[in-house]
Amino acid sequence: MILPIIGYGDPVLRKVGEAITPDYPNLKETIANMYDTMYNAYGVGLAAPQVGLPIRLFVIDTTPFSDDEDMSEADQKKMNGFKRTFINAKILKEEGEEWSFNEGCLSIPDVREDVYRNPVVTIEYCEEDFVMKTEVFDGLIARVIQHEYDHIEGILFTDKISSLKKRLIQKKLKNIIEGKTFQEYRMKFFGKKGR
Repeated sequence: MILPIIGYGDPVLRKVGEAITPDYPNLKETIANMYDTMYNAYGVGLAAPQVGLPIRLFVIDTTPFSDDEDMSEADQKKMNGFKRTFINAKILKEEGEEWSFNEGCLSIPDVREDVYRNPVVTIEYCEEDFVMKTEVFDGLIARVIQHEYDHIEGILFTDKISSLKKRLIQKKLKNIIEGKTFQEYRMKFFGKKGR
């Protein structure tokens, strides 16, 4: 089922997500709905706070990046079919020299900015089986993970840009809060009546 995506300004996007247990109500359905919602909005990642749930859960599928011709063939292969559910994730290490990439967010439509992140991430998490694992990811996959991980920590990519750039996008952010934006997918806006 496709869920509405929560827009910028909603307090749920600023909450640090709570860890969940295998008996979390309707977990399988929630995860399936998050994938449906992400694909419907042509996203490569979606965190639970973006659908109104303040829990430590996010999903990613980097397959759309595998069509990027600016990427090496090896990187395209790595992106293709990389689909993963992250439950109760905890980043243990971020390493390497920070690099810039133009990021966007389904909760902040029509806003894209260059964000600096480390190229290598070590993360501990469970998939749906709740078996804890530790893995190292790099490149664009690491970046998508870091972006979605920020969501479960109550952080948005706009928090990582300069104060000048923040001032330049203030009007756009205000419009999102008020629901004065158009996108192809369903959204819920904090400042709009009838919420």
